[in-house]
Amino acid sequence: MTDIIGELVAIDAQAVSVRGRDGALVQIAADRVVALKPLGPRPIRTSEIRALEAAAADGWPGVEREWIDGWQLRFGHGFTGRANSASPLEPGASTSAETLSAITAWYAARALPPTLSLPDRLGRAPDGWSTYNESAVMAADISNLGLRDGDSAIAVTEEPTAEWLASLHYQGGTAPAGAAEVVSAVHDGALGFGTLGFGAVAVGRAAVTTAPDGRRWVGLASLRVAPEHRRNGLGTLMCGELVRWGRQIGATHAYLQVSVDNAEAVALYRDLGFIDHHRYRYARPTEAIGANSVGRVL
Repeated sequence: MTDIIGELVAIDAQAVSVRGRDGALVQIAADRVVALKPLGPRPIRTSEIRALEAAAADGWPGVEREWIDGWQLRFGHGFTGRANSASPLEPGASTSAETLSAITAWYAARALPPTLSLPDRLGRAPDGWSTYNESAVMAADISNLGLRDGDSAIAVTEEPTAEWLASLHYQGGTAPAGAAEVVSAVHDGALGFGTLGFGAVAVGRAAVTTAPDGRRWVGLASLRVAPEHRRNGLGTLMCGELVRWGRQIGATHAYLQVSVDNAEAVALYRDLGFIDHHRYRYARPTEAIGANSVGRVL
């Protein structure tokens, strides 16, 4: 006798199908199965968090980047927290007074308050800094997602169309100047902009980048369905088509970032097959919280 650990793909009177850790599908005749035991998700390693964060930073890099003592600083005209914060992407990123002073000066030169993006296990708020806006990073092995085949009504272009940009919103209002430059930026990767219907009934952005561990990710962002067309499955369709586009150019895994308070979106992504990978939150000097607050586009 032996065991196999993996994802239960199918079970019926004839066989049990399990996808193993190596991705291979194993079928066991039902009369040979002694026991089935549910297991929790495999723990996410710190190195995997760091690798995905690096891929995500390349997928949403802002318009300027610089390294300071293990932190990657990004600037994007104040549009989204991800493009205007510093992330501890290198092991042992410093939180010394000198490093924090240098980060503060870098953002002050660009008329922004200093903001840190702190993923689980990679960094914590320094003394005198407070955290806010916690987000979940959800991920999926594309081979586990049920993507449709055939033609699609969604057009995916390499650059955002004028119609796509006109539909871009931020914090409940129109996107600020500079937003087009931010969404059009990628570092060492490829972009796809999805548009459905006349008047951009639904839109989304996908970025395919490669993590330091070699895993190739497609990251979904700027997903939006016009209010009058919501609850008709268009968000699900857009996500699926953007992941399918990413798979066509080599992505093996997918991720997205969503506010932990957005229960409806989290439920949608779980239904699609995404699972929790890790979380991150922003931090600023306590006295700066609430001043020029940087939000997010999801």
